[in-house]
Order: sequence, then C-alpha cells, then structure tokens
Amino acid sequence: MSEPLAERLRPRTLDEYVGQKHLVGEGAVLRKMIDAGRISSFILWGPPGVGKTTLAQIIANKLQTPFYTLSAVTSGVKDVRDVIERAKSGRFFSSNSPILFIDEIHRFSKSQQDSLLGAVERGVVTLIGATTENPSFEVIRPLLSRCQVYVLKPLEKEDLEELLHRAVSTDIELKKRHIELRQTDAMLRFSGGDARKLLNILELVVEAESGDDVVITDDKVVDRLQQNPLAYDKGGDMHYDIISAFIKSIRGSDPDAALYWMARMIEAGEDPQFIARRIVISAAEDIGLANPNALLLANAAFDAVMKIGWPEGRIPLAEAVVYLATSPKSNSAYCGINDALALVRETGNQPVPLHLRNAPTSLMKNLGYHDGYKYSHDYPGNFVEQLYMPDALTDRRIWHAQHSPVEEKSYQQMLRCWGKRFEE
Repeated sequence: MSEPLAERLRPRTLDEYVGQKHLVGEGAVLRKMIDAGRISSFILWGPPGVGKTTLAQIIANKLQTPFYTLSAVTSGVKDVRDVIERAKSGRFFSSNSPILFIDEIHRFSKSQQDSLLGAVERGVVTLIGATTENPSFEVIRPLLSRCQVYVLKPLEKEDLEELLHRAVSTDIELKKRHIELRQTDAMLRFSGGDARKLLNILELVVEAESGDDVVITDDKVVDRLQQNPLAYDKGGDMHYDIISAFIKSIRGSDPDAALYWMARMIEAGEDPQFIARRIVISAAEDIGLANPNALLLANAAFDAVMKIGWPEGRIPLAEAVVYLATSPKSNSAYCGINDALALVRETGNQPVPLHLRNAPTSLMKNLGYHDGYKYSHDYPGNFVEQLYMPDALTDRRIWHAQHSPVEEKSYQQMLRCWGKRFEE
C-alpha cells in the first residue's frame, strides 16, 4: 500500500521546505545556525501541520548527526533514560550532539521533563521539542530556560498553493492522473493553514474520482468532505468544525450532541487540556450570569483533568459538559465587555471624573481630585447615586440583563439602585 501523500511529499532539505521564512529563509536565525553546522536546544511552537517534525528531521540530515524521536503520548521516564543512554554511545560517531526530538512535548509530565534536564545541560543531547501549546504554561521553567522557543505560523495562502502545485506536478502517484486545480479556495479554507490536512484533502478528492482526468472545484471538495468528515484528518488533528459543533451544542442546550462531539474529539486524539479550556470558555461566554456555578464547575473539571490525567479525565469533563448544556444561558457579560470595548474604540480616552480620582498629594487635592466622592458604605443599603462613567458618556448603557432566574436578581438590584436608568 502506498504511503499517504503528505508523507511522500515530506521535504528532505530546506530548499524543499515550504513556509516559515522568518526562521529558515535566507539570513534567518535557524538557517544561520544550520548553515554554521551547530545548533542549540530549542522548542518549535505552532499549530498542527506547519512543519515542526519535518524541520527537525531536515536539521538532523543536514548536520549528519544521530536523530532520536520520542512521542510524549507513548513514552515514559524509562524511555527517556534509554534514549539518553543510546545518545551517549552515539556521540562517539559525530562531533555534534545527537538530536533528541520530542513530539508533543507539552504532554510530558514534570518528572519526564526533569529526566531530560541533565542530558540537555551537559550537551549529551540537543533537544528539539515540538508543541501546539504555549511552552510558557506547559514546559517546566528549568528546561524552558535552556531552550530557545521558535514560533511557527500557519502556512500562508501562497505557501499552500505552492504545495498543491508541487504535489500535482511531482508526486509519483498523482502524476499518473491528469489533475486540474480549477478552484482551490475550499481546500485552502478547510486546511486551516495545515499542510498535512491540505494534502490529505487533495488525496481524498483525487481518490474519489474514477477516471484519469480529475478537475478539482470548490463544490467537489465540499461534497467529498461532507461524505467523509474525518477522512482528510488522517493525522488525528480534529477539524475546527467538530470543535465548533461541540461549543454550539452546549450553547444550544443539547447534552447528547455535546457529549457526542466531545467523544469525537477524544477518539481523534485531541489534547484533553484543549477540550477543558473550551469548556471553561463556554461556561463564561454562554452560561454566564444565568448560572455562575457553571464557571466554577468548569474550572474544577479542568483542575481534575490536570490531576488525574487520561482516560479518567473524560469523566469530570463529561460532568461539566452535561451541566453546562443543561444550564440556563446568558451572554450578557460577554456582550457587555464587547460593547464596552467598542465604546472605548469609538470614544477614545475619556478623562476620569475628578471625584473618582485618588488624591495622594496636596496638589491633587487642590486641583479637585477626589472632591465630592461619596463612599457607598456610608449610605443606607451600601449605595448612593453618583456619576461613575466619564462625563461625556453619562447616558450610555453597556450591560443589559437577560432575565434568567438567577440574573433577574441582579437586574432587580440595579432597578432598586438606579431606577429608570436600568429599565429595559
């Protein structure tokens, strides 16, 4: 059986490498190190399918140094130590330190990362880590301090188009067909800047055609992907549409659909931290003030996943998902901050009213700072009416209650305090 197209087209040299000119273009930082024949440990941070693994392999080939690979998903501390021992032996055959490439290094536990420190410090191995998550949060500080972090970007439209034309014109299997790239917008859109996903889509569409003449159009791509929703995601990276369906199912109060889409993500190998973060965001954005406990439960589920790991972590995540989906919904806080930001951009830097300013010096007091400020707790009900908005915005409303059972209490309190100002 033939290799997948994405694997057949994997670049072997920097000249074949597509994208990331800020790192490997002429005069760029990584290009200079590679051309000099010596590199230091670094971490490649970027979304899936932008060339992290490929770049590490190209560097190893260019430097002609032993190359060891570990996956953070399947490797333990013992695997790390075994590779380090083999790297020590391999050092005799090369002037450069052997390269240890760790894919998805953000999934390594603290103890696994600790086991790397000594070897990296002593130069036993040159570490190249690849991660889709922010290393500041996922990599321990001592290890991070010994590595440069290079950010890889989603491939640009021009990069993706170059890749498509290269595939059609150079791949040994595709050259057997007469392929016309009449329209490419749909493929580019569905790929999301992911080269592997783009090539998988191309391969899927071509394989679905029976004859030697293949004309690729946007409609044809959309049709094929609807028939095979995961077929182009052979690497296990979840398509953005699945994530979107998950969030919309929670927002739409459908616990069955929300659990189904989460199961799809789990089965596809999605990072549990990513799922947990999306749940926390949904709790704040979609449930909001209608049930403030939703955010607490979502945060608790996130913490539980971090403590107990996978696969048991699916249980608190499922609990949070069902709770969020069955909760009343409100996005009044979400709308409020968006409206406030829009107002700031519209009106600029309005001055703070004098009575709301601090007056730590006599000059400020003489200028009227803090003068006339009323301390709320000195008044009945801990409230007194006074101006808090800038003078030019006294009549502008930002937060609008949505009158769910819980939020209604907050709304009634505002009516008691402000009267007509908060009448809807």
